[in-house]
Amino acid sequence: MSFTKIENSTESKVATIRDLAVIGDRRTCALVTTLGSIVWYCPDRFDSPSLFAALLDPQHGGSWSLNLPDATFTNRYYFEDSGVLETAIATANGELKVLDWMPIGEQTPQGICRRFSEAPTDFTVVLQPAPDYARRSPNVQFADDRSLANVVKVDGGGYLYASHPLTISKQTFQSVGLQVHFTIPQGETGWAVLLNQPLPLPTQQTVDDWLTSTLERWRLLARHGAYHGCYQDQVAASVRALRLLTFEETGGIVAAATTSLPEAIGAERNYDYRYVWLRDAGMVVSALIRAERDGLEARQFLDFVCGYDRCSSNNLPLAPVAAVDGKAVPNEVTLNLAGYCNSRPVRFGNRAKSQLQLDALGNVLLVGSLIYSHFETDEHWSIVEAVANYLAEHWREPDHGIWEEETKAQYTVGKVLAACGLMHIAEFARSDAQAQRWRSTEQDIRRFVAEQCLTSGGAYAAFAGSEAVDVSAALFPIWGYAAADAPEMVATMDVLEREYAIAHLYRRHLVEADSQQEGAFLAGTLWVAQYWVARGDLQRTRAILDAALVYANDVGLFAEEADPHTSQMLGNFPQTFVHAAFIDAVIDLNAALEKAK
Repeated sequence: MSFTKIENSTESKVATIRDLAVIGDRRTCALVTTLGSIVWYCPDRFDSPSLFAALLDPQHGGSWSLNLPDATFTNRYYFEDSGVLETAIATANGELKVLDWMPIGEQTPQGICRRFSEAPTDFTVVLQPAPDYARRSPNVQFADDRSLANVVKVDGGGYLYASHPLTISKQTFQSVGLQVHFTIPQGETGWAVLLNQPLPLPTQQTVDDWLTSTLERWRLLARHGAYHGCYQDQVAASVRALRLLTFEETGGIVAAATTSLPEAIGAERNYDYRYVWLRDAGMVVSALIRAERDGLEARQFLDFVCGYDRCSSNNLPLAPVAAVDGKAVPNEVTLNLAGYCNSRPVRFGNRAKSQLQLDALGNVLLVGSLIYSHFETDEHWSIVEAVANYLAEHWREPDHGIWEEETKAQYTVGKVLAACGLMHIAEFARSDAQAQRWRSTEQDIRRFVAEQCLTSGGAYAAFAGSEAVDVSAALFPIWGYAAADAPEMVATMDVLEREYAIAHLYRRHLVEADSQQEGAFLAGTLWVAQYWVARGDLQRTRAILDAALVYANDVGLFAEEADPHTSQMLGNFPQTFVHAAFIDAVIDLNAALEKAK
């Protein structure tokens, strides 16, 4: 099947989440709309301050846009399995094709490259910088030699080079500051590059060479791919998303490219996801191992998890979230930006960095056991062992749960993940005594869950003493905690279907907010799809996968959530947790289909 046809929002100048595609260099990325505007870009790395943030404030946030008369979106696609994006835009006089990429490969600079096909009409390329999340006015000036009218130094962004003479002017429409623009006359081609460092003035050939190097680098990455089967194109798109959101230098994979895209329009649950979460590790590593030949990127993620700075982890063996360089995540700061669809606050930093999340630590053990069993290795054992010992000692403590609630509770998913992590990692224990201790703790946790974490109807409770359930329980059979047809699982899924589902999409349960006010949680929806594979109901699995794919855009990218009432994509984007869940569900489905032949 193909991806859902994109909703045409090009009548409006404000981009929706569905409009966005990603380009990246495995250090940072940029978001490009269907009309060729770059509305989000953080130079240097994913969690750096933004230069373009029109996605969060169309008036003041900054962008790199095209002033193209009567433009409408035609289509777009990625070259091969790369992060090189071509967008076709229609005008009354013909079509313009825009090629966007961020160079990677040998002897390529860091930044953004844009190449324009023959102009169907005169149009202007406009760069409006807004450095440091638009907290200060940019300093924009020509290079020292004014004869170089094709080079402008852009404060916060580096150096802008273009095929046509550049002009610096004050903006006069609904915003303040400076902009840089150039015009490509009808019948001419053009290009522009925004680079982090000064270079001799590039030529068309130079830019083309960077494109060649970039495509070759992506081809090398694509050789790791191994999946063939149902939903093959969609799985390839999800693998691309994981690669685009990988910080190659450390192996960390960020949760999303963005900050503060709302889980509900106009609500306050708007967070910065440009960091690496332990919570995501098990799902992401499982997906990478199963979708690739050699699992190299999965092992690099374990390198990151076990190698980052633990000095600021609040006495935990590992903090639940880290910056892409492995350092501590900054404290939350509220920004003076309008917000996506006026949803505020807009933030950078994340306060979850000091939370106890038992599920996150359990994920580390799952990742270790996956890597160890698949590659017959024991890398980073000292850290994995320390996490296992910590869980054995602290599993009884209330924590903040998988959804990072402020209120501590005995969240069932944290207990279950701790038990599963200890169960799996005990296979690699250094001694019988160590293995026995971890297995004994696993049994203690199981008894606690059976006695304290079931509802009056026999379902797995969201937390001890609760009558609510949470969609994370759909993963319990996948982790090996319970059989898919166990009475507790059947009861749990009955409640999920009755109280948390709409049109094959599923909500999660929140303690401090009404989850009915936010969208359906797409990762959870895909966990339910994977659950039904385990139950053998492949028709239901396909129905859920197809329902979720309605909320992948035309280039196969998922946001965190979906509103089944308005068809809006919600939450930070693209969400690696969702893409990993999709890969795992599809691979399980394909294996079941192959077995049934």
